[in-house]
Amino acid sequence: MADATVKRSALAPFAEKSFRFQWPADLATSWAIEMENIILAWYILVETQSVVMLTLFGSLTYLGTMFAPVLGVTGQRVGNKTTYCAVRLGLVVSSAVTMTLAVTGTLQPVHVFFIGVAMSVLRPADMVLRYAIVGETMPANGIIGATSISRTTQDSARVMGALTGAALAVALGMAQTYMVIAALYFCSLLLSMKVANQPVTQAARDARPASTFGDLRDGLVYVWRTPHLQAAMAIAFLVNVSAFPLTNSLLPVVAKDVYHTDQRGLSYLAASFAFGALMGSIILSRIGYRLPPARTMLLFCGIWYTMTLTFAQMPGFTAGIPMIMLAGCAQSMSMVPLSAMLLRTTREGFRGHVMGTRTLMIYGVPVGLLMAGPLISHFGYRVTATLYCVSGLMFTAWIGWHWRETIWRADAPANKR
Repeated sequence: MADATVKRSALAPFAEKSFRFQWPADLATSWAIEMENIILAWYILVETQSVVMLTLFGSLTYLGTMFAPVLGVTGQRVGNKTTYCAVRLGLVVSSAVTMTLAVTGTLQPVHVFFIGVAMSVLRPADMVLRYAIVGETMPANGIIGATSISRTTQDSARVMGALTGAALAVALGMAQTYMVIAALYFCSLLLSMKVANQPVTQAARDARPASTFGDLRDGLVYVWRTPHLQAAMAIAFLVNVSAFPLTNSLLPVVAKDVYHTDQRGLSYLAASFAFGALMGSIILSRIGYRLPPARTMLLFCGIWYTMTLTFAQMPGFTAGIPMIMLAGCAQSMSMVPLSAMLLRTTREGFRGHVMGTRTLMIYGVPVGLLMAGPLISHFGYRVTATLYCVSGLMFTAWIGWHWRETIWRADAPANKR
């Protein structure tokens, strides 16, 4: 009985030595990423004075997502830890280049666009690999707890990383702030080297296709032939098109043009959404094992759209902050069960493939952003957000109905607790 209690404890994942190194490594990376997001998005908006250029920059940061499944498969072939550390080294190099340009005073918007392309390859791959490592180092009954705790690295970073990034940029300037970012990436790389290495066995090598692309094809076919994975990918693509842009990349528009505030105001909005998401992750780390993952994913997706729609109608900070916080909480309580369901129900040897395919759904974000730019220019943020949220609610209901046998039935494998 005592053992069962430990397994269901919110801190149970830290019983695994590998996770004790992975969590702080992921935390340092997440903080650095969020600081970069705030600083670079504000830099583009201020330097170009263009919402369209901001949405273009936001879209470019997802351009390289197509390589995430390839790197996920590479991790399965040569070892997830090796690929994980290589990606972290790439983040160190990218931040060092940006820091050098900022320190020498030669940074220009065109440089930031190129940096965005580099980040678009490294960041999605990092997300694929951190979850793949959780899947291979944690026991099955600890995956949702570990996924929830792992998710707190992103959510806490969006709170403190956003606030810290904005505060440092205002107090010290962009160059000194990038020194902090580069230091965080470097610390993350050192910690990542201590994560457990699960070597690829010879039997696993022999069972794989001769080429990486053959391996990738097998993974895509596996997802296509598994109904509950299809449903999860549909939800992931939908929210990336119509929900994430409104409360992430487009927040500078809300801060500058709707609330008429500065970089600090933007950081408060980003931090509020992230604080809500952090609360959602903490709640799931405590009670997630009691909830049916697929149903939870679907229900809280609908709540996420409802809260975002309400946020879009708020007249200012006082009313807007609580709404975006609730939207963040619902977002976490939808996306964490989705990831846990994928890791738990995916056949051994296909986790990297499936999580890589899941990351491809991020391509919904540039689609949503590129559509939102002209719509906001003509109709404003509130009208655009209303259109996105209402459409999102309708499609969520359709997905739940279409795949009801595999994601809504209480006895479906996707709802196994």
